Amino acid sequence: MRAALMYAAGDVRVGHVADPALKEPTDALVRITTACICGSDLHPYHSMPASDGPVRIGHEFIGIVEEIGSDVASVKKGDLVVAPFAYSDGSCEFCRAGLQTSCVHGGFWARNGIDGGQGEAARVPLADGTLVKLPVGADDALIPSLLTLSDVLGTGHHAAVRGGVQQGSTVTVIGDGAVGLLAVLASKRLGAERIVLMGRHTARTDLGRAFGATDVVAERGSEGIEKVRELTGGGSPIVIEAVGHRPAYEQAHGVVRPGGTISRVGAPQYEEAPIGFGSLFGHNITLTGGPAPARAYIDELLPDVLEGRIEPGRVFDRTVDLDGIPEGYRAMDAREALKVLVRL
Repeated sequence: MRAALMYAAGDVRVGHVADPALKEPTDALVRITTACICGSDLHPYHSMPASDGPVRIGHEFIGIVEEIGSDVASVKKGDLVVAPFAYSDGSCEFCRAGLQTSCVHGGFWARNGIDGGQGEAARVPLADGTLVKLPVGADDALIPSLLTLSDVLGTGHHAAVRGGVQQGSTVTVIGDGAVGLLAVLASKRLGAERIVLMGRHTARTDLGRAFGATDVVAERGSEGIEKVRELTGGGSPIVIEAVGHRPAYEQAHGVVRPGGTISRVGAPQYEEAPIGFGSLFGHNITLTGGPAPARAYIDELLPDVLEGRIEPGRVFDRTVDLDGIPEGYRAMDAREALKVLVRL
């Protein structure tokens, strides 16, 4: 079969890989019908050494079940399913607590010999705990929005939940990528009254306003911090950091008010950052966040997508086929596309 492979930084190609096959009785084989490129995919696109490649890539997909192992009970051949970006057994202590990204038997796509999501098919380990059946056809108009349940909508929702967003909250979202924009949508859905979006790409911040942002701050650094603190009366009680680079984190602790919370869901590209007396400790600021347990949120978010109350699929502004994936990476890296949908 054919799949996207990353050979090195800036070098994505489509080539042939081994056909997936069932290995365990808990596996399912899924023929992928829709996938996408994630902002976090750009991190290895910027930095992966050639010595690490080629590797499978992609972690967000919808597809049709082609075959199931003997122990699989929740899906059957022919079902259309969405796969969260982490696979999980659904039964360990962490899954039962709604933290599937820490499943003791689980893992992530395109790692440790597991198939990637940007290809024609994938073996899905722990299918019963991972896959969610969708009550629509593979060509339904809702597919782009349903695909966001795999990662970006769940991640935006996780950011808002961990930040403590509720009715009447004031929230500042740092980053106008897909996750940041869906953190705006998620915050609005949970009842936030004021949402400040920090971003400087007008087409994206306009979509953020459509999702519920009440204010947009394009400035960065000390100027941006000062403007947000002015807008929020001395600092934001909740700050969502949806970028993953250290300047965004520094922006977050610059705009959060004493006693506030920073919810960090941008995959961090750094290991050290200010957490001491002058930055977090001295002002009783909470630092939270992490990789979203997307599977934990699908059952809650799915009805709102199916019934049209939210349209998270609006973050997709370009569509390619399998052969167009390399160009999709280039376009997202060049900020010519917000998020690229892949139709197979």
